[in-house]
Amino acid sequence: MGTPRFAVPSLKALAQSRHQVVAVVTNPDRPQGRGRQLASPPVKEQALKLGLEIVQPATIDDPALAAALAAHTPDLFVVVAFSMLPRHLLAIPRFGSINLHPSLLPAYRGAAPIIWAVANGEKETGITTFQLNSRIDAGHILLQRRFAIGCDETAGELEARLCVEGAKMVVATVDGLEDGRLSGRPQGTNGVSRAPKLVKEDGQIDWHQPTERVHNLVRSMNPVPGAYTHWQGKTLKIHRTQRAAGNGVPGTVLCADGRRGLTVACGEGALQLIQVQPAGKAVMEGTAFVRGYPIAADMRLG
Repeated sequence: MGTPRFAVPSLKALAQSRHQVVAVVTNPDRPQGRGRQLASPPVKEQALKLGLEIVQPATIDDPALAAALAAHTPDLFVVVAFSMLPRHLLAIPRFGSINLHPSLLPAYRGAAPIIWAVANGEKETGITTFQLNSRIDAGHILLQRRFAIGCDETAGELEARLCVEGAKMVVATVDGLEDGRLSGRPQGTNGVSRAPKLVKEDGQIDWHQPTERVHNLVRSMNPVPGAYTHWQGKTLKIHRTQRAAGNGVPGTVLCADGRRGLTVACGEGALQLIQVQPAGKAVMEGTAFVRGYPIAADMRLG
């Protein structure tokens, strides 16, 4: 069970393992892009390549979903980046359900653990497989592994690493459960933190914050949804920054040069805007933005 690109390596790894994948459950096709054409989720695309049965319920509570899954008499549900399963679905598989979560549980329970870990400036995170129960990301831990987070690493780059390593852990977890070598341990209550679903305002840059905090926000929102500020009444997304020398009124452009790029003052220090995205345009280098748009020193962002 899974939908986004993060879940694809786990599906491929399970399909290549000694275990039989009897069906793949994923979200319905949705309109995407400017043309609003129907597009299949990444997990469905991979399942089609593997020739697997695909189930796409309209909602997780669709009675037809429970019937379809029960008909397979499954031993185990493997869940990666999917909806929270209600009790009646959790009761179906003989040996329960497991989930892959990209954090060191009980830290960062919720929908966006990678983004919030990067935004908060964490130096490490990890991956965890655990047994699902009726509480969000609170079941017994099966396997867990730590990974360092690079000081300039984006959420997208971190996710690309974790989903590959997570796929290996998923297979190791299923192997261990089948062989009887693996049992869960309670998470406990120490170190519990939340990683809630994002709202648009979470990506808005407050230039009064210190350089490091703004830098962390930008890399946490890369590639999507993108951290943003405002310039000349329009949204300007900021996709990549680096620390720079300089001080000034927060949000003030300190340098706007076609060769040296675009530098903006923060509450403490400054940041060079390496990649930006004007409203309705593609992502571009900060130097290209300066050459193509009427931005100059002493202008204000935000």
